[in-house]
Order: sequence, then structure tokens, then C-alpha cells
Amino acid sequence: MPDSKVTMTSSRPYLVRAFNEWVLDNDCTPYIVVDAGVQGVQVPTEHVANGQIVLNISPGAVRSLVIGNGALEFSARFGGVPMQVFIPLQAVMAIYAKENGEGMVFGSEPGSPDPDDDGSKDSGSGQSQGERPSGRPTLKVVK
Repeated sequence: MPDSKVTMTSSRPYLVRAFNEWVLDNDCTPYIVVDAGVQGVQVPTEHVANGQIVLNISPGAVRSLVIGNGALEFSARFGGVPMQVFIPLQAVMAIYAKENGEGMVFGSEPGSPDPDDDGSKDSGSGQSQGERPSGRPTLKVVK
């Protein structure tokens, strides 16, 4: 065993890319849950509820999706208005399939938001800890 501790990069970008591909390969719709309060997040604020936003990142809903090692970005239309969305990957709290809810919740890496903290900040939200935000997707295909 090596004597020095090896510092690893975040596994989140790799997992988000893998889960996105897995959801699409199974003919499902990938959704992400984003902590809109993380510095650098650029999302339509009118669709943020309880400090979070749920976004459909399927190819039919977004254009030019890039899931890099530091951020996830794409362009989309919200209410017919085009917008460039930028999300630092530490703000991605979960990725799941819309059709069956299968996916992954994040929060255990250093520097990442802890989903359990959300319930303690706003105990009057009516939402149990670990539960996905309710509501309809905020992105749609505009032809």
C-alpha cells in the first residue's frame, strides 16, 4: 500500500454522465434535481420551488448538452424563451428516470450539498427528506 493518501477527483460528473446514458438507453426521460442556491447556478428562477428545480435533460428537451467535469450546461426554452442553463455539478442533487424514478441521489462528496440538510433549513416545506420535488417538468419540446 502507498504511504501517501491519493486525492481523487469528484465521481459525480462520471456518475451523472453514466446515469444519463443509462436512462436514455432504456428509452426513459432523464431528469435532474438541482440545488438552485449553489453559487454559479444559472436556471430560470421563476421555476425554482423550495430552493430546487427539476429539469428534463433529454435530447428532445435541450440542445447542446455538455456534462463536463465541472459543470452541466445546455440551451433550452422555458415558456418559449430561449435560455442558456449552467449548473456546477456540485449543485446536481439527483438524476433519475421520469417514468419509474430509478436513478441516484448525490450528496456525500466533500463540497457537495447534502440532501438531508434541505429538510432542516425549511421544516415547513411539507416535503419529507429524500423525496423528489413534485410538479411537472419545466422543459418541453417547442416545434
